[in-house]
Amino acid sequence: QVQLVESGGGLVQAGGSLRLSCATSGRALPNLEMGWFRQAPGKEREFVASITYNGGSTSYADSVKGRFTISRDNTINLQMNSLKPDDTAVYYCAVGLYGRGGLSTRDMVRYWGQGTQVTVSS
Repeated sequence: QVQLVESGGGLVQAGGSLRLSCATSGRALPNLEMGWFRQAPGKEREFVASITYNGGSTSYADSVKGRFTISRDNTINLQMNSLKPDDTAVYYCAVGLYGRGGLSTRDMVRYWGQGTQVTVSS
């Protein structure tokens, strides 16, 4: 079992930036694809971004391309710029089933973090 600990959420005005981080409690990041999903009130949990086990390839939802950047070192990070009210959601860190090959749907997720709230005011 891998425990994921997210940090960095908060309240920001539209156009602002936030940086989310996700660490694995007490151990190094697994050699698996990792990423972020989000869930807004009344909506399904949706894919945001993913990065392969070695950081060599990334993938983004169309709604965040050009604004969000995912990276990994000792943590998985999501730099969110030009934030919009539509980005308001609980953001979840996720560990995939494999080192690469995709992490775009919930059935591809092995472990979830507990979530961190991001609120963007207009």
